Amino acid sequence: MEHWTEYTRFLTALMVILDPFAAIPIYLSLTQEYSNTERGRVVFITIVTVALVLIATSISGESLLKTLGTSLASFRVGGGVVLLLMALAMLRAQSDKVRTSPTEKAAAETKETIAVVPLAIPLLAGPGSISTVIIEMHRSSAAYHQVLVILCILFTCILLWTVLRLANQIGKALGPIGLSILHRLFGLILTAIAIEIMANGLRELFPVLS
Repeated sequence: MEHWTEYTRFLTALMVILDPFAAIPIYLSLTQEYSNTERGRVVFITIVTVALVLIATSISGESLLKTLGTSLASFRVGGGVVLLLMALAMLRAQSDKVRTSPTEKAAAETKETIAVVPLAIPLLAGPGSISTVIIEMHRSSAAYHQVLVILCILFTCILLWTVLRLANQIGKALGPIGLSILHRLFGLILTAIAIEIMANGLRELFPVLS
């Protein structure tokens, strides 16, 4: 049985990767003309979409990898590289093109589906979070492990919902500087997580490194 610290680590990693505080400025700018009711609907659809995408990919991820002829070890290394790129962008306070592109943000301004694109996909449920849940889900084949991973995803989505619902208050309280500091702190934590995932994948690919 996996130690409980494995799940707290996964919870922390997923929350850092989703980084709802980085989504606050984008969410507020895209919904500035919305009423409180409309904003609440956007947040609800966003969170449901994130939960469904992460749960679905965590369950079907291994089958997809086998179909593509890719090993989980290789996916760990690749996923670690993606997370590292995201982390470096966060540390430099730059726009993260791995998470979402300027074109996607601009296109969303003319749509009513901003809850799905770009807020849910790819801003939150993007390459980093998807690769993380796939790697974690297939750390063990035990049924209890899969249930706990899904519960962790749902718990993270509840936290995400709370942050986005309080986006106005959080944005005013922290201000641009506070959000930037928090964003960089998350980037530092994500750097360590990315390196650990890459190291585990490299050890599986090259046992001599163990």
